[in-house]
Amino acid sequence: MDKLKTGQLPALSDPTGKLKGVGPRIGERLQHLGIRQVQDLLFHLPHRYIDRTRLIPIGALRSGDTALCQGTVELVQVLFGRRRSLVCRISDGTGAITLRFFHFSRAQQANLRQGMTVRCWGQIRTINHALEMVHPEYSRVDADEDITLEQTLTPVYSLTQGLSQFKLRNLTGQALETLSRDKAGLTELLPDRVSTQFGRLSLGQALRFVHRPPRDADLDSLMDGTHPAQQRLVFEELLAHHLSLRLLRKRAQARAAFPVGKDADGRVKEFLGNLPFELTGAQQRVLAEIRKDMAHPLPMLRLVQGDVGSGKTVVAATAALQVIHSGFQVALMAPTEILADQHFFNIKQWFLPIGIPVLLLTGKQARAEKDDVLARLNSAQPSVVVGTHALFQEQVAFSNMGLIIIDEQHRFGVDQRLALLEKGAAETRQPHQLIMTATPIPRTLAMTLFADLDISVIDQLPPGRRPIKTTVLSNEKREEVIERIHDVCKQGRQAYWVCTLIENSETLQLQAAEDIQEHLARQLSELNVGLIHGRMKSAAKEAIMDDFKAGRIDLLVATTVIEVGVDVANASLMIIENAERLGLSQLHQLRGRVGRGSQASDCVLLYQTPLSGNARVRLNRMRETGDGFAIAESDLELRGPGEILGKKQTGVPELHIADFVRDAHLIPRVRQTADHILEQYPQQVNKLISRWLSTKIDFGKV
Repeated sequence: MDKLKTGQLPALSDPTGKLKGVGPRIGERLQHLGIRQVQDLLFHLPHRYIDRTRLIPIGALRSGDTALCQGTVELVQVLFGRRRSLVCRISDGTGAITLRFFHFSRAQQANLRQGMTVRCWGQIRTINHALEMVHPEYSRVDADEDITLEQTLTPVYSLTQGLSQFKLRNLTGQALETLSRDKAGLTELLPDRVSTQFGRLSLGQALRFVHRPPRDADLDSLMDGTHPAQQRLVFEELLAHHLSLRLLRKRAQARAAFPVGKDADGRVKEFLGNLPFELTGAQQRVLAEIRKDMAHPLPMLRLVQGDVGSGKTVVAATAALQVIHSGFQVALMAPTEILADQHFFNIKQWFLPIGIPVLLLTGKQARAEKDDVLARLNSAQPSVVVGTHALFQEQVAFSNMGLIIIDEQHRFGVDQRLALLEKGAAETRQPHQLIMTATPIPRTLAMTLFADLDISVIDQLPPGRRPIKTTVLSNEKREEVIERIHDVCKQGRQAYWVCTLIENSETLQLQAAEDIQEHLARQLSELNVGLIHGRMKSAAKEAIMDDFKAGRIDLLVATTVIEVGVDVANASLMIIENAERLGLSQLHQLRGRVGRGSQASDCVLLYQTPLSGNARVRLNRMRETGDGFAIAESDLELRGPGEILGKKQTGVPELHIADFVRDAHLIPRVRQTADHILEQYPQQVNKLISRWLSTKIDFGKV
């Protein structure tokens, strides 16, 4: 792409290739960050700042500080010990500090000479009562020159491979210069009454401040993300996100859906009456909400949240029964073959006695079996098909789809869920959608992330479910835990031992599942100790699970592949290894694999010492409560939405500056402003969405 003439700045709408220093390779790397146009650089916002505007005397440095200092080189030498290192001692008359490099070249060693003056930036630590910086940033300076320092705080950006902070700062600097000259390139899209709430900061002023804060800016509020300039941008980003979901819901409901009539009520009542249990009040309430939705000629868009064991599957099956009775097909998509098999087994048990075909479609099936399922789907015969990702393969065709059920929705990529929805859609109508999750999503986050969905909550466990006792133990108590397993299994019950890695790692202090299985099999020689992990072939996993369900395996060593879909009532003890490395929501999901029968159940969280303060808080939270929603709230506070839901899979957008937890107080005002803009300034809506979500707008379509 031709560069502009020297001195001529590009427009904000120009591709980044018009900027100095951006060739095809850098342009490709910028695209990995969602940066295609010059103005995209303005919205690639810093996530923290470095204060290089002040030179700190070495004598005033304290361990733990990150600071800029300057001194004269007194000594340079290479030390040999457990690790070879280059050390350089500098002083400034107030004190001395050692710069240490474990990775260095001969040229770097030669360039650091006694008597020269260097300026360095890094974190200070104390070793043997002496100050030290490890791998600081440094540069040579002329001791006779006046001290020239940065005039603004230094921004730190998210990077991708092949892009440095220096390069991004240079490019954002060019974009800010363009902003100063291209007055028409960045229009105000917020109503006046909103922008005045943020100190009358214009969008351009807020962007300039956030990219290059002046040296006297409040660094604490900037690091917290609460500075008025940041909040001005946060509000607009949350507004764009919320508006996109509102538009996508409107678009989804522009197509009609076949209403599901009440003529199935009798059959539903008969079906529920034949179950060996009664629905809880919460299940009945959620089912009534689903039936009310599907009675309308608009497609249902409903998310059902329910804690582990709350009975979401039977609610989904009852909704499916109504749809089938009205003459349509139902697809249920699960993220793993284990979970798909579990759903298939349960629904087939319920539906075959009443003459409803239940089909299974997974990657493990033989070609002839798959072809038979595909032919039956294409025949438009009312039925339920349960499957994994195989459901949206090209050769799969639905001719009469009335309801799509997606279980553990956060485990699917956006494109996968959208592909299934499009497969089920006809020219003039769209299937109803029922999305289920056993990962409780706190109300604030749900209101923000799922503004395009109606939300139901099954907040009641079936009667008879006994609480699971959770114990937190150091790895030093391992032998006592193994003895406990022996006692439990000798009483005729079964146990899980969950690991997070399959094979040994030199860098992580994690016990490998294969090693643990061998070790436990030796120590518990009277028991049958099995092993299951994600890299096994489907047939092998299925055989292991069949043996465990049948009681032929006493202790199952497993990776987190068992997090969902494993339902063995006789299993009453779970050990989770390296529990400090897992999030609360994942620990809660794993813990939910026990306590599914009538006997008392236990979960032991084993941790490696030393335990950080944050990890201690999280593990204690697991011990204190079995309430999935309370745990999700804690997880949200401690780790954020992307960690809870799996950012890369959920379609949770990688926000530029907003934080769904920190900025929750803005949500009510965001919703009010969205109403106002949709009513008074509809022409601004797509511009706002495009500005903030241009590269990820598809996330809400499902």
